[in-house]
Amino acid sequence: MHLSRRGLLRAGLATSAAAALGGATASCSVPSGSTGRTMTLWYWTGGLSDKTVAQARSRYTDVDLKPVQIGGYFRSKLLTTMAGRAHVPDITGLKGEDMASYMPNADQFVDLRTLGADRLKDQYLPWKWDQGIAPDGRMIGFPIDTGPVVQYYRADVFDRAGLPSDPAEVGRQLNTWEHFFDAGEQLKKRIPGTYLLSDPLSVFQTVVNQSTKRFVDEDRNFIGDQKHVTDAWALAVEARRRGIVSNLVSGTPDFNAATESGKVPGQLNASWAAGDLKLAVPKNKGKWRVALVPGGGANNGGSFLAITKACREPERAFEIITWLLNPENQTRGFVDASLFPSTPASFRQKEMRDPDPFFGGQITIDVFGPASEKIPIAYNSPYDVALQQPIIDELTKVNSLGKNPDQAWKDAMEKCRRIADHLGVS
Repeated sequence: MHLSRRGLLRAGLATSAAAALGGATASCSVPSGSTGRTMTLWYWTGGLSDKTVAQARSRYTDVDLKPVQIGGYFRSKLLTTMAGRAHVPDITGLKGEDMASYMPNADQFVDLRTLGADRLKDQYLPWKWDQGIAPDGRMIGFPIDTGPVVQYYRADVFDRAGLPSDPAEVGRQLNTWEHFFDAGEQLKKRIPGTYLLSDPLSVFQTVVNQSTKRFVDEDRNFIGDQKHVTDAWALAVEARRRGIVSNLVSGTPDFNAATESGKVPGQLNASWAAGDLKLAVPKNKGKWRVALVPGGGANNGGSFLAITKACREPERAFEIITWLLNPENQTRGFVDASLFPSTPASFRQKEMRDPDPFFGGQITIDVFGPASEKIPIAYNSPYDVALQQPIIDELTKVNSLGKNPDQAWKDAMEKCRRIADHLGVS
């Protein structure tokens, strides 16, 4: 299980809402020249560049922009607050993995098209823009970042194992899952006790995200038993059978120690995970690299900003949102918080092409950029998360408990069908 920045937030750490800038006192103060009208902005740690948010507070002095970082289950807290119709934020972040679950409540958000969003459409990646649009045509989410999936790997460990270590060569030679697994076997043979990945879940999730389908289709049919998912399951099980994954849990002290020592020198994760890696293993600075993921493009995460119907000044809120998320500020988001831009114009900014010392001076945009433009478009259902979970749970049992994969798949499908019946999914 990936307990990255986003994973930790979704795991429900019991943290209370905290002020985003300089503590509660600083964030509640009225900027010089402000009218005192409060406009609240909800987001999560790392969800926006704090420096850009601070600039927005100074720039838009006709309102008291009050940024608040919300810990724990962000989606649940937001929906509960909106249902209670009290203390609802004016502007709020919406995590990309949760977007489908907001669509049934689209009428609680302002349709950004009524505020002129369409005139900015050409500045954003088309597939990302479309993810913020509800089935009825209302646009509820304005793109923040994307999460193109890449290979993170330790170049020094790959060298010791006789594997390619240059990012371009890794991308070329480990471009299929078979070649990737072969590399994992060679790594384990040359450096005993070393595993290419921490667990098989990242293989499963990446393969699913490389498809144009998920777990429920637009007609509300369960499709988690179809080839795009069974292939992902088979590859994840194959990774375990070939002994290239450990039984460590990502984000734990044992996992971090194994990552730092080179015992787990690889990850399949989104662009935003670069920030998690830097925080988890700072002593590894200069040793890691980034390469294209095997099997084709995939996206994991990437979020949005929305305006709730509780906002009394939606036009001003929209002006703030579009300034926060323009190409220049999305570049800052990447530099400050590893938020990969949804604006292709940012890819050409000088700051995006600065060598990254943690990644050995690599210019990572040369990998993240092409990866972000090759994302397959898939329908995301509000029921995908619930119907994916039994499969993930059973795959975890296969890896950590040695459960028979065939029985695990059978059990997963039985649980999925019970959940589907409960949700009204055929």
